[in-house]
Amino acid sequence: MRILGGGRATLVGPGFLGGRDTAAVEDMDRPDCDPDRLQRTYQQFGLVNRVVAGWRRLYRSRVRPQLAGSEEATLLDVGCGGGDLALMLAGWAARDGIPLHVTGIDPDARAYRFAAGREPLPGVEFRQASSGDLLAEGKQYDVVISNHVLHHLTAAELQSFLDDSAGLTRRLALHNDLRRSAAAYALFSAGALPLTGSYIRRDGLTSIRRSYTVPELAAVVPAGWTAEPHSPFHCLLSYRRHDTCLQGGTYRQDQG
Repeated sequence: MRILGGGRATLVGPGFLGGRDTAAVEDMDRPDCDPDRLQRTYQQFGLVNRVVAGWRRLYRSRVRPQLAGSEEATLLDVGCGGGDLALMLAGWAARDGIPLHVTGIDPDARAYRFAAGREPLPGVEFRQASSGDLLAEGKQYDVVISNHVLHHLTAAELQSFLDDSAGLTRRLALHNDLRRSAAAYALFSAGALPLTGSYIRRDGLTSIRRSYTVPELAAVVPAGWTAEPHSPFHCLLSYRRHDTCLQGGTYRQDQG
């Protein structure tokens, strides 16, 4: 692993959050979860993602530069859940005068039904599919993204997911995920208290327990991928076509 930047990484200490809790399962992932609470969870995703995921900054700094100047740019949102991020990205691009077609995919039929049932927005489509399905169809997109997906995957699934992403993108793949820490756990536990009637708070805490630190993520990603902090509470994985010569995952530390 190659280290870029100065300073020291901050790792979660021993104890409750000292390692990934890969045995924990989110309630909304269970096939027999309560459908009403699941529906409420999808409805609340938009608010949570706007507040904590940081995609507005990622759009401006990472995504928009890859789309500008294209006659019709394309973006794929893998594991789109309730579809809120796909709609937000399409709206931001439209306001910037960028012609963008967004495809949101999720293999979970429940997520697909919710996303597909939202008020339609020109240039946005949803499919019940996996990244592997689209790769087998020969699809490619200018930008491939995901939000809060990585921590759900087993080690083997993560490798396949990243291989699919590299094959599906023409320019950039960007995967934003939670970053495990005691501070993230405590703050989300308190901040999510008003979000009642859904799985947001309980599953969010489970997600943090399952998530990676940046050094952990950098240690397991294939060549060409860069792991870095996106915020105090998020990891970011990025892949560009010209980065494929790197040997192993790259780790960027906080730059102040």
